[in-house]
Amino acid sequence: MRAYNARVRAIPAVLDAAIAQSKLADAEGVHAPKFQAERVISASTKLITGAPFDSGSDSPLFADAKAKVAKLQSSGKISAADGAALLADSRASVLAMKPAYERVIAWANSRLPTAPNGRVGAISLPGGAGWYATALKLNTTLDLTAEQIHAIGLKEVARIEGEQDALARQAGFSDRNAFYADRDKRFPPQPWTDALRADYLKRANEAVAHNRSLLPQRFNNLPQYRAEVIREPSFSEVAGGAAHAAGPSPDGTRPGRVFVHLLGTTGDPAAVTDLMCHEGIPGHVMAGDIQVRQTATPKFRRGGGYVAFNEGWALYAELLCKEMGAYPDVASDFMRLDAELFRAARLVVDTGIHSLGWTEDQAVDYMIKSGRLPPQQARSEVRRYITNPGQATGYKIGMLKIMELRQKAQAALGPKFDIKGFDDLIISEGSQPLPVLERRVNEWVGSRR
Repeated sequence: MRAYNARVRAIPAVLDAAIAQSKLADAEGVHAPKFQAERVISASTKLITGAPFDSGSDSPLFADAKAKVAKLQSSGKISAADGAALLADSRASVLAMKPAYERVIAWANSRLPTAPNGRVGAISLPGGAGWYATALKLNTTLDLTAEQIHAIGLKEVARIEGEQDALARQAGFSDRNAFYADRDKRFPPQPWTDALRADYLKRANEAVAHNRSLLPQRFNNLPQYRAEVIREPSFSEVAGGAAHAAGPSPDGTRPGRVFVHLLGTTGDPAAVTDLMCHEGIPGHVMAGDIQVRQTATPKFRRGGGYVAFNEGWALYAELLCKEMGAYPDVASDFMRLDAELFRAARLVVDTGIHSLGWTEDQAVDYMIKSGRLPPQQARSEVRRYITNPGQATGYKIGMLKIMELRQKAQAALGPKFDIKGFDDLIISEGSQPLPVLERRVNEWVGSRR
């Protein structure tokens, strides 16, 4: 807890450094978009609102500190007196943040009148085209141009839509649009309630547990630590926010977790299985479980890593779930394709924003029409792509590379191909650039010929 308070006390220096860096960027003509300045103001204000800053309910950080102290006391690790002292230190640490956050808010307010809006991709910035090319290389680990990735995205969107049409006809509908219309009619969006949240978390945790029970048919190397699905913390939860995962701690005392945003309105209930395949098991949480227990690989490959590998694996995990029989019905399999369509649309939108000069509204419109996202989520996603150029391309490019390697290995080995051995190989040595993964697969194939 003392270390926690020390980290809180370090926040003002970090914020001041961020302001200084932003001023340097401004001087070079690199300006944050208007929506980002507005988001900074909103989030910063939220963090310094409530007790101990005012008479309102506890601010997010102070509420977190109180919960940690209470847990230490209830477990008998500290006395009531020690708890009171730690809480007083936490209060002082949290209060010390306020001037720094007020400086952040003042800086963001000063940027609002001139902050860019609309066309805000990398191509609009000095040297942006070259910078974006580097961002694509960093996020895909491959030598692909923006034009190539854009074309791959359009091709994948068309392919997946064709598969959806076929699945819809199998279910008795004329095409994918008729299937979507039926789902919208049967499961219209509704505001989240506590009862709906509890039901969602129950179904999500059951899906993770069921997926885990299926793993032995595809893996020898199995996850060892607990996994759970929980709600996104209140200070970072937003309507339409994307779910995300965190692997377990190296000793397993903190389980692997999937965080879900449960604000705004509900989505299609059939989508939960696929989301848990991607974020939970056999996706990110399982990958994190295996990575943190490795001892023979470098530290940098046991945590963090490469977008194309990490997200490529998670998207490949969705296909693994289909092959393992995790999807209980046509609707859940259709929503798997819906999620894959969304990742393919990202290739089109990310390159459209940063290389082709698309406006934010153009990108949002494409994500609504082709990515099949509701408007609120489409806006949230597009703003994520704007502020993190290239990152969204790693998902589909990574999955396509893993599938390419698998197909090549199957063709080369024929009856000697071992799917358990292949899947174990992919996930067994942490995050890595795709060319390194390709070399390892080639060596594996050579050793089995």
